[in-house]
Parts: sequence; structure tokens; C-alpha cells
Amino acid sequence: MTNRTSATPTTPPTSPLRAGRREWTALGVLMLPLLLVSMDVSVLYFATPAISADLHPSGTQQLWIFDIYGFVLAGLLMTMGSLGDRVGRRKLLLLGAAAFGAASLLAAYANSAETLIAARAILGIGGATLMPSTMALVRTMFTDPAERAKAIGVWSGVMTGGVALGSVMSGVLVEHFWWGSVFLVNLPAMALLLILGPVLLPESKNPEPGRFDRASVPLSMAAVLPVVYGLKEIPSEGWHPVYVVSITVGLLFAALFVHRQRTAGSPLIPPALLRGHGFTPALVLNLVSAFGMMGSAIFTTQYLQSVLGKSPLSAALWSLLPSVFIGVAAPLTTQLVQRGVNRAYVVAGGFAVAAAGYALLAFTGTDSLWLVLAAAGVLACGVVAIMSQLTDMAMGGTPVERAGTASSLMETSAEFGGALGMAVLGSIGTAVYRHEMPATAPAEARETLGGALATAARLPGRTGETLLTTARESFTGGMHGVAVAGAVTLALAAAGAAVTLRRLPAGESES
Repeated sequence: MTNRTSATPTTPPTSPLRAGRREWTALGVLMLPLLLVSMDVSVLYFATPAISADLHPSGTQQLWIFDIYGFVLAGLLMTMGSLGDRVGRRKLLLLGAAAFGAASLLAAYANSAETLIAARAILGIGGATLMPSTMALVRTMFTDPAERAKAIGVWSGVMTGGVALGSVMSGVLVEHFWWGSVFLVNLPAMALLLILGPVLLPESKNPEPGRFDRASVPLSMAAVLPVVYGLKEIPSEGWHPVYVVSITVGLLFAALFVHRQRTAGSPLIPPALLRGHGFTPALVLNLVSAFGMMGSAIFTTQYLQSVLGKSPLSAALWSLLPSVFIGVAAPLTTQLVQRGVNRAYVVAGGFAVAAAGYALLAFTGTDSLWLVLAAAGVLACGVVAIMSQLTDMAMGGTPVERAGTASSLMETSAEFGGALGMAVLGSIGTAVYRHEMPATAPAEARETLGGALATAARLPGRTGETLLTTARESFTGGMHGVAVAGAVTLALAAAGAAVTLRRLPAGESES
């Protein structure tokens, strides 16, 4: 060994350890729960008719069966991220996997709507532990910046692709088995994680976490849940006073939450985390990218089913096609950054590509399958490229002891961005649709395209066909309005990213 004496003025910096086979195998194991958590957002799309026939839920209960998972997930992300930093990310991940598996079994064999709602809530709790823990462990295992960027690119691609895959898997399973099978597929993956996790995954936590700020937990949930609820209901129900009040209440609690974080001795979210390493710009731009992604998804899926007339399963299968190109986007942008291209320009380029996807949507007609799929593919590639780079920048500049908290904030921003995109762009599309529908059309048909389809089915011959054609043209016009708004928003974000991220010092995002 080399002797070190007091005459040595400094110790040479230690090079980051390269990841080996164990770390890359562990990454594959981590992707299983991440894939399932993201799939559970959309896994009930085709199971709903079978669930309704079997459990006979009321209208309100059916909404809660759908929404409770996402609400609990969003509300607990910050809490679970901070908790993982304190008790250990691997420990929390394994506890979450056990809860997720048990809840999946309960959901699969639920004999009442109340039981299924409770099981979905527990799934949300488990999902909230799994998402930030997986990213925090990626940050812990991959200390080399280049390898970490590749691993985060895989994480981003799996996260995005899982939402699209969930609906397709739901349709296939329900067609061949009973509706509970959409939950049972979670069990093998969670069992594999519980077996291999203790062997492959390192334990990591903040060595000096401080006291857990319990008062911040209800404040964070009171800030997140009302806002997400209001934003998710507005696209379908309009700007009803209840939803506006809900958002306002959530924002008031958000102000109280921020005040608590600034004044508490050991806050849930340390303010210093938001002040350094370009974390806040990454957080904001991540929100905008999710805004663009989810804002387009609600229109492209409706277009495939209600304008082109495809069955739900056929539409879901077609919607998988754009996901094929997602796997290329993150590795490509990672290579650009590693070859010396400024990250600011790579992120700005991702926003420009996503904006181009929206621009393509502006040229669709009522029979433009391939153009819509191309637009969705271009948009998804741009968003995945953005998210992978922003996540790498945020996590790379975050101290390892705060990795869980940082990851939870990035995921919470994506939840807010998606809900905001559906609310704002959904409202624009609905407004254009109602404006373009003739005043002589039945009231139900003027409200939504779904209402027009139902009305047209009851009308005789050419009258129904004429209404259907008009409604589809009006919906396409609404999608054009959404496309213009989305393209402008993402183009402005591209400019903002180029300016904001360019100002960061050269090494800000590297560990």
C-alpha cells in the first residue's frame, strides 16, 4: 500500500466505480416493479365492463376504482421518498413490493366494489414506495455519470412504455381470462423482487436523516390530492365550481407546506435541495414535458376509437406502435451528451421534437391513422429524451443521501404536469369541439364526441350519419386547437431550456 503522510497537501479525487454485471442485473430486477406500477395506471381500461357486471359498483364507486390508485400514489410520493432516505431505500422497496403483491391478490379476488377500492388504495401506497426507491437505488448503484445516464434512460423508457402496455395487457387478459387476472400478473414480478432484491440490491440511506417531520405528511397530501383531483375532473366535467374550489384549497395547503419546509428543523423536503445543481429548472421542465405527453394522449386515444371507429383492443394495439421508437430516444440523447453536446441544447432539442409531434397533429383529417401514429411517436420520443436528461441532471447533482427525496419530487412534478395537461389542453379541445358543432345538433351531441356517437346511434339513416360526420370533424378540429397550443407551449419550453440550462456551470449536473 502507498504510505500517506502529512506532507501530502491533497488527496487525488477518487474515480467513480464502474458498474459490473451485478449492478446491471439489479437494474433489470428494479425495472419489473417500475413497469408494473406504471402499467397499473391504465390496466383497468378494458376490465371495467367485466368488473361492472360482476361487482355492480355505483357510478361513484366505479370512478373511485379507477382514480384512487393515482390519487394515493401522487399524494404519498414525497412522503415515501423522504422515508426511504431515512429507513433505507432497499428496505422500503421490499416492504412496498410485499404490500403491492398482497394488494394485487386482494384486488384479483375482490367480491365487492368496496374491497376493490380498498385494494387499489393499497396498491397506490405500494406504488408510492416503489417509484422513488427504484430511482434512488439507480443513483446509488451507478456512480459513473455515463453509466448512470444510460440506466436512467432505461428507467425513463420503462416508465413511459408501461402506461401504454397496461391497457393492451388488460384487453388481452380480459379476453381470455377473468378480470382479476390483470392484477395477478403482478405477483411473479413482486416475488422475484423479494427473492433477488436482498441479494442484488445494496442498502442505502441518509446517515444523518434528522427527525421525521410527521406534520408535513398530511400537509403534502392536502396540497397534492385536491389539485390533482380538480385537474383530472375538469376535462370531462368542465370548470365546475367544485373543481375550482378543490384546486384552490390544494394551492392554499401547498403554501402552508412550503412554509413548513422553510421553518421546520428537519423538513420533509429540504429547501437546499431546490436551490442547487439546477434541480428547480429540471423540476419545472419535467412538469412541462409531462403536460405535453398526457395532454395529447387523451385526444389520440379518443381519435383512434371514436373517429376511426376502432375497437378498444384494436386501438390499444395500434397505440403501442409509437412506443417502439421510445427505446431509441433516451440512448441517443445520452450519447449526444457524452460526446460533448451541451445538455441545454439536447433538452431544448427534445422539446423541439415534441413540439414537431404536436405540429403533425395539426394536419390530421378524419382518416389519418398513420399521421396520428407518427405524431404520437415523434412526441413520445421527444418527451422521453427530455425526461431522461432532466432526471439524470437532477439526480446527478443531488447528494446520494437525498436521492429518494429528489426522485419523489421529480415524479410528483410529472403527476402534476400530466394532470395539468389533461385539464388545460382537454378544455381547449372541448371548447373548439362545442364551437364547431352546429347549434341545431342535439344538446348531448354538442357536449362530447361520445355523446354524439350515442345520439347518432339512435337517429335514423342519413340523419345519424350526418351527425356522426359532423361530430368527428368537430373533434378533429378540437384536436387541431390542442395541437397548436401544445406546439407553442413546447416550443417556448425549448427556448426556456436552452437559456436556463445554458446558464448552469459546466459541472452542475455531474456527481
